[in-house]
Amino acid sequence: MRWRTGRRSDNVEDERGSGGRMPIRLGGAGGGGIGILILLVAAAYFGIDPSVLIQGMGPVLTEPQPQSQRPPAGAGEDELKDFVSVVLADTEDTWQSLFRQSGRDYQQPKLVLFSGAVNSACGFAQAAMGPFYCPPDQKVYIDLSFYDEMRQRFGAPGDFAQAYVIAHEIGHHVQNLLGISDKVQSARRKVSETEGNALSVKLELQADCLAGLWAHHADKARQILEAGDVEEALGAASAIGDDRLQKQSRGYVAPDSFTHGSSAQRVRWFRQGLQSGKLSSCDTFNAKSL
Repeated sequence: MRWRTGRRSDNVEDERGSGGRMPIRLGGAGGGGIGILILLVAAAYFGIDPSVLIQGMGPVLTEPQPQSQRPPAGAGEDELKDFVSVVLADTEDTWQSLFRQSGRDYQQPKLVLFSGAVNSACGFAQAAMGPFYCPPDQKVYIDLSFYDEMRQRFGAPGDFAQAYVIAHEIGHHVQNLLGISDKVQSARRKVSETEGNALSVKLELQADCLAGLWAHHADKARQILEAGDVEEALGAASAIGDDRLQKQSRGYVAPDSFTHGSSAQRVRWFRQGLQSGKLSSCDTFNAKSL
């Protein structure tokens, strides 16, 4: 990916080394239980299967204890911070242009770099949850160690695979600005868990499509793509499909519990946005098939 000459964003907040901020207590006894409740509410908002948080398929997120100060970031993470800043700036330029074309104003989100754990408007989160977008504060949160996990655990290396992760979370910001996220969360409260999961899948696949849409327009305007970049992004999308992750963690696949979509679906919708370049092509909610 051609990124080194790109503009750097002013919207990166570096909280690495803080050891995570303690969550705000809501008063009364049983603070740990309240902390878990906050996280489960956040999980529902992000479209994360709550069982991931409480059944050992992922981190058990309870109220954290104070953590030791993290050593200063090395040269590798400094370069990653630079990379993230360029990708964020590129999403700003792309979405500002697209919003302007439709007569809308694009509100730039903040991107928070953290190490280990962080407190957001959506509650306290640990790095093991992976990158996420929090609608109430309009911020994307990422621990850069996630990129090591992508490479080592998921077999998804490459700078454009890393850019895809950011573009996906920015896709959630776009959904928030367009009112799509609120509509989905409102609908989820009125349906069964299985139906709610299906809505979450559509929301996540649309974010994948929006990531592809960004790549289409960014390459058209600034020629960012190099040979192998698209394959890197498709490999990352495939690596974090619900079916693949469930197979790794459980040993079996339960489609009714999918919240992000299968590997094939994630690849398909990223490619849809990349090839079409049209927002209308990312309507997962009215698609005949995913």
